[in-house]
Amino acid sequence: MDEVSSAQIGAAYEGTDALLLGRRTYDIFAAYWPHQQGGEDGDIATLVNSVPKYVASRGTPDLSWAGSTRLGPDLVSAVREIRDRHEIVKVVGSLDLVQTFLREKLFDRLDLWVHPVVLGVGKKVFDGGAVPTNVRLLEPPAAGPKGTVHLRYGLAEGTPGTGDMSARDRGVGRGS
Repeated sequence: MDEVSSAQIGAAYEGTDALLLGRRTYDIFAAYWPHQQGGEDGDIATLVNSVPKYVASRGTPDLSWAGSTRLGPDLVSAVREIRDRHEIVKVVGSLDLVQTFLREKLFDRLDLWVHPVVLGVGKKVFDGGAVPTNVRLLEPPAAGPKGTVHLRYGLAEGTPGTGDMSARDRGVGRGS
């Protein structure tokens, strides 16, 4: 983390009044955040410990972190109800959940942080089977001094068009 990235994360969480987490992300957060106060993580700790936390899980997770609720089996309906009750609901990590939101178009904004690290393995945000979706850049990208880039997109209308890189499409070979 650097000052720019920390400020971007702080700004991204402003006004958040609920968290929606997958079970694995919830477990990670619940093991860390309830024990944090003040210091470098103070503002975020206060926020995540005070807002309702909704957990998407097929099992029965330990929901001992204050304000935690397991969602029922109809995830899409549950998320629509949460969106009716809250102004700004954040989803962090939880890529299976994010993929459901992309497929069902259950998001208003998509914040992506691209870090200058190539792992070569791991879970993909846009995994096979992701539904093509138009998004629009909401603000100019911001890069921190360590190369992390924050991209903020909103849901756009329509279905993405596709093309190819053939000479015909590029106008190559045509007279002017």
